[in-house]
Amino acid sequence: MEKHRHSVLTDSILCCFYSVYNTLGYGFLEKVYQRALCFELESRGISAVAETPITVLYRNQVVGEYFCDVLVENSVILELKATDFLMAKHEAQLLNYLKATPVDVGLLSNFGPDPQVKRKVYSNNRK
Repeated sequence: MEKHRHSVLTDSILCCFYSVYNTLGYGFLEKVYQRALCFELESRGISAVAETPITVLYRNQVVGEYFCDVLVENSVILELKATDFLMAKHEAQLLNYLKATPVDVGLLSNFGPDPQVKRKVYSNNRK
């Protein structure tokens, strides 16, 4: 039995994240890490789609369109950063992506000087 929703998948994603970080280190642009992480996930047989569109609805009207960095196995949204430290607005961005999609698990991953990953879950009947 899984401890957390999609824990087997998120554990695999974390292994890929650290593999990319340990190989590339700190200092590249976010897009480089995105491409490397997608390559690493795919090389392990894990489906990863970069720049997946997200449509935000308000009263059944489209009010915004965004793109998540990576959607893994249609089950986990990855929001990637390459910054000195994570901020509350980065977490809010991931939570908003989760609110706007049927996906309820997300990982905020920072390829900064100290690698960091935060797991977020948003699941309720308001989705």
